Amino acid sequence: MALLQRSHLVLKSESLVKRATKRSQSHKWTVYVRGATNEDLGVVIKRVVFQLHPSFNNPTRVVESPPFELSECGWGEFEIGISLFFHNDICDKQLDLFHHLKLYPEDESGPQTTKKPVVVESYNEIVYPDPSENFLARVQNHPAVIVPRMPAGFNLPYPVSIESVNEREKGDTKDHPLSQWFMNFSEADELLKLAAARQQVQAHIVKLRRQLSVMDGPPPLLKQPTGYDYT
Repeated sequence: MALLQRSHLVLKSESLVKRATKRSQSHKWTVYVRGATNEDLGVVIKRVVFQLHPSFNNPTRVVESPPFELSECGWGEFEIGISLFFHNDICDKQLDLFHHLKLYPEDESGPQTTKKPVVVESYNEIVYPDPSENFLARVQNHPAVIVPRMPAGFNLPYPVSIESVNEREKGDTKDHPLSQWFMNFSEADELLKLAAARQQVQAHIVKLRRQLSVMDGPPPLLKQPTGYDYT
C-alpha cells in the first residue's frame, strides 16, 4: 500500500535598501527555504545548495543544516538555482528549483525605504508517494508535521534519528528575525485558488467555443426536396 506524504516548502527572498557608498552593495538580501508553517525542514532535507550569479565570490553556496538560508549584498536581480538534497531514507535524487531574486518593488515610482523589505515568496508542495517506514516514524514524532491516518494494523518502527540531528541548533523559523514579513500559507487557501483557476479556465473555454462558432458561421441550409427530385 502506498502512503502519501507531503512537504510544504516556501522559496523566499527578501531585500532591504542598504545605505552604502558602493553601488554594487546597494541592497542586502536573504534567500532561504522554509516550511510553510515554519517547521524544522531538517527532518526531510539534508542540505541545500544555492547557485548564485557568477559575479559573486564562491557562487555555489552549500548550507548543511537548517535554517537553510544565506544573505548577501548586491544591486542586481537574477535567478537563483536551489537544489534540495534529502535524507537517504527519503529520496536519493536531488530536487532542482529556481527562484527569482527581486530587489525592487513593483511600483518603482515611490521612494525606496530601509524599513519595509521587498518580499517575494513562492509555495511548493513535494509529494512522497511511497515513503519508507523509518521516514514516516520520524515525521510522525515531529510536532509540526501532519501525517495522514495510518491503515489498520500498520505499525511504525521506533524512529531512527538522523545523524548529528541532536547536535544541530533549533532549525525551525518560528522565531526568525524576519518572521514578521512571512506570508501565511494553508492548504485551504491553495484549494480555493485552484478552484478559482479552474473556473477561469472553464469560462475561457466556453468563450473560445462561442468565438469559433461565430467564425464558422451558421450551418448550411439543407436543399428543400421538390417533386422532380429522384432518389
